[in-house]
Amino acid sequence: MTDVVRDMQRYYAQRAAQYERVYHKPERQADLHAMQAWLAGPEGPFAGRRVLEIACGTGWWTPHAARHAREWLASDVNPQTLDIARTKPLPACVRLARLDAYTLAGLVDEPFDAAFAGCWWSHVPLARLPEWLARLHARLERGARVVFIDNAYVPGSSTPIARRDAEGNTYQLRRLDDGSTYEVLKNFPTRDEALALLGPRARRPQWRAWTHYWALEYELGREPVKM
Repeated sequence: MTDVVRDMQRYYAQRAAQYERVYHKPERQADLHAMQAWLAGPEGPFAGRRVLEIACGTGWWTPHAARHAREWLASDVNPQTLDIARTKPLPACVRLARLDAYTLAGLVDEPFDAAFAGCWWSHVPLARLPEWLARLHARLERGARVVFIDNAYVPGSSTPIARRDAEGNTYQLRRLDDGSTYEVLKNFPTRDEALALLGPRARRPQWRAWTHYWALEYELGREPVKM
């Protein structure tokens, strides 16, 4: 595990109690309501699906996205955030599990025909994204539906970018209530960058853009490479 990934896990464990404040920003409410309605609708992307959720955190997105799912496994590496997720009004189809998103080690060999990750793509180092995507796809059935949601960079609302490393990753400096400061990897991909990385695996991709967020939805096409 790299120092960047280890520091990120420590940061989100420490931030668990204040994690959801970012979703209370007034300027983001219109976007969030529109996204929640899209995810939770009876014709939403996960209706009737068996879904693996990566890095669910405190479960902010889970009650909406899982509303019409057949089965839903919401996973996260930090017990602190999972404890908060357990307090949410989760649909009956939802199970929670502690799982490392990078390795998926310990994941029971069960069929998933969909996957979801909210605000996770942006935290994966660019050099690790191809391997991580291949590992995720390998756990999904062919034709599975995949949805990623993440942040767009908006000056004045987003935390400023503090630096960029040699590989192109960008970082923010974030301060917690206890006064501690963390350097957090946070990338902001464009539509073209995301689609280029996925390549022909992404069938019928749809990119949705709001002011503060984006969503990428696609069906898994080519037979995934086994990791």
